[in-house]
Amino acid sequence: MSVAEDFLKEKFGVNESFDVGIMHTHLYEFPVLLVYINGLVDGTVLTQLLTNMQQNKWHDELDENLVMEHYFPYHSITQYDSTEKWLVALLSGQVTFILTNGSVYTIDVRSYAGRSPEEPDNEKVVRGSRDGFTENIIQNTSLIRRRIRDTDLRFELHQVTTLSQTDMAITYIKGIANEDNLAQIRERLKQIKHDGFTMTDKALEEWIFKQGFHPLPFVRFTERPDIAAAHLLEGHILMIVDTSPSVIIVPTTLFHHLQHAEEYREAPIIGTLVRWMRYGGVFLSLLLLPFWYLMSKHPELLPKTLDFFGPKEFGEIPLLLQIIIADVGIEFMRLAAIHTPTPLSTAMGIVAALVIGQMAVDVGLFIPEVVLYTAITAIFTFAIPSYELSIATKIFRTFIILSTALLGVNGFFIALVCLVWYVCSLKPLNVPYLWPLVPFFPKAFLRILIRYPMPVDSKRPFITRALVRKRS
Repeated sequence: MSVAEDFLKEKFGVNESFDVGIMHTHLYEFPVLLVYINGLVDGTVLTQLLTNMQQNKWHDELDENLVMEHYFPYHSITQYDSTEKWLVALLSGQVTFILTNGSVYTIDVRSYAGRSPEEPDNEKVVRGSRDGFTENIIQNTSLIRRRIRDTDLRFELHQVTTLSQTDMAITYIKGIANEDNLAQIRERLKQIKHDGFTMTDKALEEWIFKQGFHPLPFVRFTERPDIAAAHLLEGHILMIVDTSPSVIIVPTTLFHHLQHAEEYREAPIIGTLVRWMRYGGVFLSLLLLPFWYLMSKHPELLPKTLDFFGPKEFGEIPLLLQIIIADVGIEFMRLAAIHTPTPLSTAMGIVAALVIGQMAVDVGLFIPEVVLYTAITAIFTFAIPSYELSIATKIFRTFIILSTALLGVNGFFIALVCLVWYVCSLKPLNVPYLWPLVPFFPKAFLRILIRYPMPVDSKRPFITRALVRKRS
């Protein structure tokens, strides 16, 4: 046992890590070396176990291995024959017992610090559940289990990266999820060669889907257990990463990023109208500002009934520069709102909206129409449920504006064609990004446009390639 103690002290550093507990104790009359990470274990439970071990005596004639296995019947006891594996278990919060004969056991009395499930800020609903995922993978799996009580629900645990050994779970319903998709995800997990995922799920997305410099999100993130459960029932696959409050959903298309739980908390006709408004908001957030700029530079294209659409005056600063400054200024306001303490955020918003906006017009930095249309475009952008997609929309909007400024009317339409071609060319996890519009599936596209009543029979989406498409 002294060899094991010397090994641990060398591994963790003598007097270098205060949170590593290494102590000699007894399992009844058998000496054991107890090792744990302070802060990752339940201290009350561990104290009670140690107290009982010291007070009682083992009367049966059993060796120390059998005593170990019989004393901890309710704490997920595990025996290890690999040093690497039990070190990972120790660092994940399990208590390790090293016996005199060299046997190593761990018991699971983990207690991670964390917050209680609460409604995520970016996926709020007027009516609906108020729980949300947390940074604890155990809590997150239980939130899904609570909604899908089926023995075929699987949480396939993996540990990725070399130093952090981050826990992640591939989640799916066996018999529904496509096995080819699962095999592809498992294979890409094996190819990950990195020391740690400090950015957790986002880093996992970039490794698995080779996102590179693509601005569009290749997966959908959600912090709502009801949304995650709904996608599992459709044949999707989830990836849950420990220490992250958001869950990855694959495969997804552009239209998955435009869905919101609120549509399913209202009557079908109201949900459909809300969906149409959201689609219209996305369309206008992308094209309103570039189209206004085009009409401002080419007023001869406007009919007389729309003369009010163009600016009355252009000011001293070029119109293109005004638009770019205003658009970037809104981004700075958003960043300031994120980094501003909550008690000061309201005052910051008032200063930005009233003082800066009005003064910018008065001093001649902007013309009023630039402020108006930039603000309207920002509102439409904020209506996009996916934060990642909203950022990508801003990038595409800037690209269209610059193309219009360089090539006029031709530039506007060339930029649109390039944008459509680019989006159509994306196929993360071999799924067309614009499905069911490109390629066109009429019935599936109708379900994208209309929120059908729940009792109406529907099949699982074709893109999931579910083994059983009929839902029952």
